[in-house]
Amino acid sequence: MSTTTLTEKSGRSGKPSELIPGRRLLRGLPWLVVRQHRIALACVLGLTAFTALWILYERHELVQLLDAKGWPEKDPGRPMDNNRGYEYITSIINGLPLILAVFIGAPLIAGDQENGTAQLVTTQSVTRRQWLIAKLGLAYTLALVSGLVVSALFTWWWKPHRSLFLSEWIDGVIFDNTGPVLPAFLLFLTAAGVTIGALVRRVLPAMVGAFLFTAVTTLFVWDEVRVRLGSPKMFTYPMDTELPARFDDAYEVDRWVGSADGTLYNWGRCAEATEKAQNACIKEHGIVNDVIEYIGYNQMAGMQWLAAGILLAGTVLLTAFTLWWTSRRPL
Repeated sequence: MSTTTLTEKSGRSGKPSELIPGRRLLRGLPWLVVRQHRIALACVLGLTAFTALWILYERHELVQLLDAKGWPEKDPGRPMDNNRGYEYITSIINGLPLILAVFIGAPLIAGDQENGTAQLVTTQSVTRRQWLIAKLGLAYTLALVSGLVVSALFTWWWKPHRSLFLSEWIDGVIFDNTGPVLPAFLLFLTAAGVTIGALVRRVLPAMVGAFLFTAVTTLFVWDEVRVRLGSPKMFTYPMDTELPARFDDAYEVDRWVGSADGTLYNWGRCAEATEKAQNACIKEHGIVNDVIEYIGYNQMAGMQWLAAGILLAGTVLLTAFTLWWTSRRPL
């Protein structure tokens, strides 16, 4: 990272460069922060643009294929099976939170503290709080822009053709990458990386800590949170009959068998070795129904906004803590 000062002079007037109109879109501290992180900024924006263009291409190819096969009137087969483009795109999108947390968030403050840039900047005509706000503003704007662009395009690709995609709507590859969840996730994990960096004050340990936090959050914690955002409902239907087609998009939380009086038993309650023993068990317990507990697809939007609200609340708390901690600790 560079250590360019805020009092860079112009050749003739001798005035600070931020006071000279017309030369730059950004001036003063915002310009310094952008210049300081220009490589990381360019890489993330470039990756976002590349992913956006790839999604546009893949959607165009899918639409052409479906039109040629007469979808939706005719069965198009399984066009998303072994679709390498979809697999690569989702891998990139799933990697965005890690990239922003580790390579943007973690070094944002820790890098300046480690190499002394923070002390240099705050001896100029800016306060420590102004420096922090400018740094956080850059990181959060980058996370928000990247998340909004990729999420909007991925939703546009998936939603009209969701019946053709292999992943269920509640799977992380769909739920976390569409609607408001992806931008909120990027903001939260970027804030987490910044907070870890402010606490650790060294770039490499901060990046390792951000990597571990992101991995644990995305691979373990969030999977448990996601399925608890909905309101499960129950549906009972006669044994040995097909589940109605309207439940094709439903996420099945659990399944039971039930008697006529409403008593529920585990699905394997009468899983006996022989058919005769199984029928005797069913008769003994009066089992006549299959029962599922499910979350309907119609809950997806509400669940996503709830998830985004939780993540944004976490971002606010982490940001407030970082500002409080950094403004009271020596640089």
